[in-house]
Amino acid sequence: MALLEIHDLRHRFGGIAALDGVDLEVAEGRITGLIGPNGAGKTTLFNAVSGIFPPDGGTVRFGGIDVTSWRADRLVGAGIARTFQVPRMLANLTVLENLMLYGKNQPGEAFWAAVVRSRNSSRRELEVRERAVDVARRLEILAVGDERAADLSGGQKKLLELGRALMADPRLILLDEPAAGVNPALVKRLAEHIIELKARGLTFLVIEHNMGLIAELCDHVVVLAQGRRLTEGRFAEVRADLRVQEAYMGRRT
Repeated sequence: MALLEIHDLRHRFGGIAALDGVDLEVAEGRITGLIGPNGAGKTTLFNAVSGIFPPDGGTVRFGGIDVTSWRADRLVGAGIARTFQVPRMLANLTVLENLMLYGKNQPGEAFWAAVVRSRNSSRRELEVRERAVDVARRLEILAVGDERAADLSGGQKKLLELGRALMADPRLILLDEPAAGVNPALVKRLAEHIIELKARGLTFLVIEHNMGLIAELCDHVVVLAQGRRLTEGRFAEVRADLRVQEAYMGRRT
């Protein structure tokens, strides 16, 4: 069953069609890879789906509900979280503080609750902190929980980025190049965490240029080229497709 359904998604930047009628589905409980050469429209698709900007046309359905052009905060509340290729965090806050910022139903989100500090808001803040500790422990970054985000390694920042998404209790996570700038040892650990999260019921759509990671993680792979879906299938199938080889290399390999 498709958790995310994208039909005829279109977006232009000036005279350039970044998305030119993309159709794809992401099955629930699976890891779907989204690959293609630079400029294929992968990140634009993520931005349109996750509410960074509305698409110019087409539809996005999540869990059977039309969520096209919803704001990012509303999409997070519905169960869609995303990461970014360059991790987004507050550099001078600690790992745990960064995680707590993304907890659901924060008491500090309401001005009066933040000022009055009721018993309920204090309890909820404690619950959010406990959730942050649990996420940090699961991703093996609890040991650096009191360190500033700015002082983390590239791999630890990617784990924190994933943790930030997990704090929203999502059903679907859009992962944007999780292995970029990460050393091979941490890429392996990151892959293990993603596979474990899938086993817990999470669904993923993953942009990644590391084809070894795509082969290891993904149940299904969709290939974009020039803003359109070129082909899809299992990784071995799309890798052998001459159209995919030409899209990446400009020639047959």
